[in-house]
Amino acid sequence: MGSIMTGKITGITKFGAFVTLAPGKSGLVHISEIANSYVNDIREHLSEGQEVTVKVIGFDESGRINLSIKAALPQPVRFKSEAPRRSPPPPNTRQQQNDRAFSPQPVPEPSFEDKLKRFMQDSDSKISGLKQYADKKNPRRRGGK
Repeated sequence: MGSIMTGKITGITKFGAFVTLAPGKSGLVHISEIANSYVNDIREHLSEGQEVTVKVIGFDESGRINLSIKAALPQPVRFKSEAPRRSPPPPNTRQQQNDRAFSPQPVPEPSFEDKLKRFMQDSDSKISGLKQYADKKNPRRRGGK
């Protein structure tokens, strides 16, 4: 796991692309592992016969190889601000201390996985609430008379 290899795309489906790594060895690049951005149509990013660099990210219960193109890409460089940060001057009054203590701090953008997890939690909560409401409205659904 973690190996980076070059392979050739041998088949494209709506859920991913099959890549031959060596004679007798092939794996699947799931649609979510093709690019760092949303992929609606795999054929916009890949074509059969194309050489791609992939990273082995795992093996499923049947021993099939799970691959990722985006994990094999160089990670985007994040730049720090150009000006060095200076610590703020010491506060002169108690009010200034309180103002600094309660000033809003920048909140980092949540990752896609965090957003998806939050969406799934909210969705499950809403579905649960709807089921409870439906059970109250129609007691026969609960097995009552």
